[in-house]
Amino acid sequence: MPDPSRSGPSVAVVSGGRAYLVDFGPGVIRRSVEALDVGWPELGPRKLVTSFVTHFHSDHTAGYADLILTPISVGRRQPLEVYGPPGLAQMTEHILAAYEMDLAERSVGKTAEQLSGYRVNAHEIQPGLAYKDSVVRVQAFQVDHGRWEHAYGYRFDAADRSIVISGDTRPTDAMVEACSGCDVLVHEVYCEADRKRAPPRLRNYLKTNHTSTRELAGLARRAKPKLVVLYHLLLAACTEDDLLREMKQYGYAGKVVVGEDLTAH
Repeated sequence: MPDPSRSGPSVAVVSGGRAYLVDFGPGVIRRSVEALDVGWPELGPRKLVTSFVTHFHSDHTAGYADLILTPISVGRRQPLEVYGPPGLAQMTEHILAAYEMDLAERSVGKTAEQLSGYRVNAHEIQPGLAYKDSVVRVQAFQVDHGRWEHAYGYRFDAADRSIVISGDTRPTDAMVEACSGCDVLVHEVYCEADRKRAPPRLRNYLKTNHTSTRELAGLARRAKPKLVVLYHLLLAACTEDDLLREMKQYGYAGKVVVGEDLTAH
């Protein structure tokens, strides 16, 4: 839901002085600047050069043009590398085509080094090893998000921590397998009380596309993460306290926090 206190879905994994972005919802670059201002130099716009996308719903991708274009204006000198499901190349081509006149005008008089920041390399991946460098290893796995043929979650493994990010999904065994005792599970959720209040059509949509607190509590008991971070909060009536209370009510006794913009865990 549009909420001034919450920009669109976007999670950054920071390790070894580098940032790895998962999804780029509306407001991603403004939040990036704010993160820089509160002491996360890795999250400045010029440093956002490696990104992953879970699926192509607009709430997860409406900030893509911003991620491509705005960091150029503040001096990004590296190509933007983006990894995601089949269809990513087409989306990227269309965005670049839409801003063709802007890019042409801004590139006049630029050096070859400066022009490197204008390049976007879209890597269409399949479940399995999606990315590896000297800092992290990233595995993509298929999740179940309604009619989407390709929707991914991601597991990041660094030297000292493992982090799993769900994207949008119903509860699946793949999530349990991907976490399997991971340090942090960042998982979407909606409040069970909200679902009960919703009209029948919305209740059915939630059931076939997303994960309730009741379902996440059961999934987390099996996956055994050290920390569950609730994000991509659906609907609006339930408070953060409601979400935490429901997770406990439905049988999860582990550590749970509600993700807020600009917080680190």
